[in-house]
Amino acid sequence: MYALIAEISRWAIPVILLLVPLAAMIRGVKVFEAFVRGAETGFSTAIKTIPYLVAMMVSINIFRASGAMEVLVKLISPLLNTIGFPAELLPHAVMRPLSGGAALGIATDIIAAHGPDSFLGRLVSTMQGTSDTTFYVLTLYFGSVGIYRYRYAIYSGLAADITTLLASVYIVNALYGK
Repeated sequence: MYALIAEISRWAIPVILLLVPLAAMIRGVKVFEAFVRGAETGFSTAIKTIPYLVAMMVSINIFRASGAMEVLVKLISPLLNTIGFPAELLPHAVMRPLSGGAALGIATDIIAAHGPDSFLGRLVSTMQGTSDTTFYVLTLYFGSVGIYRYRYAIYSGLAADITTLLASVYIVNALYGK
């Protein structure tokens, strides 16, 4: 069964990349011209996202370099210790809604220090895989298409981040304990 799934996985993308243009040609679509138009639209979208991306990256770097992250960690860690959340992972929990790359760097450092099969390694891996970069999505994607009034999206995204954080702590504690 594993060999069959591995073989299907190996051929899935090449088959799709062959079938989609073939189906388009059969329907009379000028495939190359449509591809070029799509690439042009993608390029203009990428250009529109650059200011939002730069603003977000500068803000994140200011947040970290100013020491605000450490202050926030000290303020919140007593509360999180009561639910079994280790203080070592709080920088990751704070950074994840802001930047996936920064959160991944923190997760990598934690895993390198404690090991991938440690409680902290499993918990940070679970957190990394279950949460999203809420402010990144709002800043980059919403800003690039001109959506500026997104207050309920912030509440929804942060609620989802908190829910996945709590669920990660609960599940990893239940499965692996300390």
